Amino acid sequence: MAHSHDDMDMGSSSSHDSMHMSVFNNDMMTALYSEAWTPSTTGAYAGTIIFLIFLGALFRFLLAAKAMAEARWLDAEMKRRYVVVQGKLPISEQISRDDLSKRVTLTENGVEENVFVVQRKEQIHRPFRLSVDPLRAAFDTLITGVGYLLMLAVMTVNVGYFLAVLGGTFLGSLLVGRFYGIVSEH
Repeated sequence: MAHSHDDMDMGSSSSHDSMHMSVFNNDMMTALYSEAWTPSTTGAYAGTIIFLIFLGALFRFLLAAKAMAEARWLDAEMKRRYVVVQGKLPISEQISRDDLSKRVTLTENGVEENVFVVQRKEQIHRPFRLSVDPLRAAFDTLITGVGYLLMLAVMTVNVGYFLAVLGGTFLGSLLVGRFYGIVSEH
């Protein structure tokens, strides 16, 4: 029994065509984020590329700004003055009575000092602070939003958009990369 080409399933033709999709394209008329943002001239495409470079650099600037803010917030927290509450032992007495603390002598530049080496029993979580936590959440939301916009640009599989995102990442890291490696959350 012979089958002609016309007897084949109609669905196989469309799935066969989609398998020949290229990895990258270089079409200057690739839409970015919506059909309204489809460059129609070389200048518009160049403007889109410049925007993506800026967006990639902005992503790195936001990471650096958040790391610097986290460092500033931590410094402010460490400089806070704590008061002794009646009925609670001062921290120095708590440490001296703690089973996990050890009294040792520390020598530096010929000066000896008696100190306690303390181990933490459990993870300490910082309390919610209205002056810090909403700003931290805003930073995270903005960083995530810019990251997703960059991801959507790369998902267009336009080689120019892809290289622009990489260029923006390089430029941003070159300018401020040294600032966001200081504080690590992961």
